[in-house]
Amino acid sequence: MEYNLYKLDNGIRIVHKPISGKIAHCGFIINTGSRDELLEENGIAHFIEHTIFKGTLKRKAHHILNRIDSVGGEINAYTTKEKTCVYASFVVDYFERATELLSDILINSTFPEKEIEKKKDVIIDEIHSYQDTPFEQIYDDLEELVFCNHSLGMNILGTEQSVNKINRNTILDFINRNYATNQIVFSIIGDVSEKKIKQISKKYLENIPTKIKPLIRIDFKDYKPFQKSIEKDNFQSHCIIGNVAYGATDKKKPGFILLNNILGGPAMNSRLNMTIREKYGYAYSIESSYTSYTNTGIFSIYLGTDQKNINKSIDLTLKELKKLRDTKFSTIQLHRAKVQLLGQIALSEENNANIMLGIGKSLLNYGKVDSLEEVYEKINRISSNDLLEISNEVFNEKQLSTLIYESKK
Repeated sequence: MEYNLYKLDNGIRIVHKPISGKIAHCGFIINTGSRDELLEENGIAHFIEHTIFKGTLKRKAHHILNRIDSVGGEINAYTTKEKTCVYASFVVDYFERATELLSDILINSTFPEKEIEKKKDVIIDEIHSYQDTPFEQIYDDLEELVFCNHSLGMNILGTEQSVNKINRNTILDFINRNYATNQIVFSIIGDVSEKKIKQISKKYLENIPTKIKPLIRIDFKDYKPFQKSIEKDNFQSHCIIGNVAYGATDKKKPGFILLNNILGGPAMNSRLNMTIREKYGYAYSIESSYTSYTNTGIFSIYLGTDQKNINKSIDLTLKELKKLRDTKFSTIQLHRAKVQLLGQIALSEENNANIMLGIGKSLLNYGKVDSLEEVYEKINRISSNDLLEISNEVFNEKQLSTLIYESKK
């Protein structure tokens, strides 16, 4: 068995991937993110991620950081629109230490008001830094416009105004409303025996009070394509083209992952890179991306270029999308694309921390974790007809939105 799965009486699920080696990783993946915020508490899920390390009922902040750092390990956290993750990396001998610490942080954090006030300035600085980074801000602005009047459109960091409203009571209210034991996975990768995992999990995780709640998220249905340009005091112009796409459980998701990889994935031979960067030299940075959410998703193409080349770059991008809508992949082309994606997936298996987080999210999203062989099988089942159908749905020019930051320099 590639993965071991357990479930505690309080509803917390545990997934473990056994590997050999001296380093292990474990963490809590919680099915809560900025999407689950109310408008007036925008940014609170991310704020919790920052302040969860600031003290527990039995530890001060420096004790928390020192507990893993003192044995050469690392502790960290991050927030997305649908997930909050708190995790650690360490020498495998300290698995129990890491589990005890993470469980203490999860259930006993005190969120001192003094630390909350200090952290507000840090997060507001983070918001300002994103506003000074156009190639990052443009992604957030696209989602705000695509998911207009929906919680998916809210920035993960929040706004300066919403962050300033956060206090200890609002944090505890959010946690009480959204954190449920059946929406938490404890994920582990490392050379730890099944017996030890069960023993330590029972010791530190079963005392977490049972709280069962269904995952209720409002569907997004009101997408309206738009074309928008904003003047910015930047040296480069930035453009992002996007559309809504498939949700996490949609049967077309694997096909679109493959198609996105062909179009503008990380490889240097992606179609957009070969045309716009290599052939014409219009843009140093060009890529496409796809993010799936519980019941929807978003696709985007980003490029940064001189203002004089922005329209030419957009035209070339639209031509590449038209080719994918109009021309079916040959057997050889499809085979090569699959081989490339399968190789990239195999290489990603080298990053054990990411695997730990990935299998935890998979268990939350799908109730199971696919083996590498099952992932390969899904990709190998994709046909040229599947890709043509997906291209005509997601790359439909009438459904594409465009946001441009025009350079004034």
